[in-house]
Amino acid sequence: MTTFGTPLSPNATKVMLLGSGELGKEVLIALQRLGVETIAVDRYENAPGQQVAHHACTITMSDPAQLKSLIEKERPHLVVPEIEAIATAMLEELETAGIARVIPTARAARLTMDREGIRRLAAETLGLSTSPYVFCDSLAELQTAIDSKIGYPCVVKPVMSSSGKGQSKIAGPADVKAAWDHAMAGGRVSHGRVIVEGFIDFDYEITQLTVRALGADGQVETHFCEPIGHIQVSGDYVESWQPHPMREAAMQKSRDIAKAVTDNLGGQGVFGVELFVKGDEVWFSEVSPRPHDTGMVTMCTQVQTQFELHARAILGLPVNTALRSPGASAVIYGGVDAMGIVFDGVAQALGVPNTDIRLFGKPESFVKRRMGVALAFDADVEVARVNAKKAAALVRPRAA
Repeated sequence: MTTFGTPLSPNATKVMLLGSGELGKEVLIALQRLGVETIAVDRYENAPGQQVAHHACTITMSDPAQLKSLIEKERPHLVVPEIEAIATAMLEELETAGIARVIPTARAARLTMDREGIRRLAAETLGLSTSPYVFCDSLAELQTAIDSKIGYPCVVKPVMSSSGKGQSKIAGPADVKAAWDHAMAGGRVSHGRVIVEGFIDFDYEITQLTVRALGADGQVETHFCEPIGHIQVSGDYVESWQPHPMREAAMQKSRDIAKAVTDNLGGQGVFGVELFVKGDEVWFSEVSPRPHDTGMVTMCTQVQTQFELHARAILGLPVNTALRSPGASAVIYGGVDAMGIVFDGVAQALGVPNTDIRLFGKPESFVKRRMGVALAFDADVEVARVNAKKAAALVRPRAA
């Protein structure tokens, strides 16, 4: 886009986000700073992004009829999926009919919503290194796959889920039934299918934020942010830091893999490519065609955050992936199951050197729901990690 209208006017540039959690909220803020009229869609009212958008809509996004009706009514210039639980076949239909331009593409949204689609693309079409895997439709198939091919330890995930939901590590036969049940409960869409993956003995895992944006000649160029290291528990990120030190060979392989995957998916925007690394060896894990939860660290590390990069890239604007300072992030969990919780200790947390806090504004808290994040920058990334975790621990959510 080269021309931008005024929000809430007939010539407004309109962008609709499908999913309006904490990541979507930051994208919406970045879009509004560029004069874009925003529409925040979610499955529940008062989602974080709905609190800052020009318009808020609440629908079941996995319902094709509801999704089609809303997009046809609002006629946004861009439709930006922010979660996996979306009727992606309908997005493809609307894109084909010229009714909606989906970011990065409707095909990318469909493939990455389903772990089967993206894993088969990476391993079988692109020939990238991945962990050994089998897809299973029943507990019996899962047990057979482990016994005949995968072995122990291994990891089981629903084919459709996000933020580690439904994921388990299996140490031995006694864990298989519980892992299957956990996967069935954790999927974002009702779908009795899982992926079981062989465990890779990696040194560390990273997120390689990859940005596809238009260059000066109008052609798509690929840009890379500095690698983000992170720690996950049950597949859910608890802290991240940037940059993560890497050998040059591993860095190049990571970026080659990220470019291969994102070139195939196409379109414009930020992609979060997750990779396992051991020495100079790199394995593809997953990719999200949108800003990544581990990338929240970029709010204190980069000249342009991953959210600003996404907003600029999808609008066809120049991007800058330069690092401003090393830094770290640490998750603030709800700690309680309650509505409308309050947060104590914010002033003390912000007293930790070079820190910042983001409280997401989610209306309902769960013990392990991500309700905020602490950020810290420092010339020494290890100091930043210590300070981010210290600040996060000082914020104390409680029922009102």
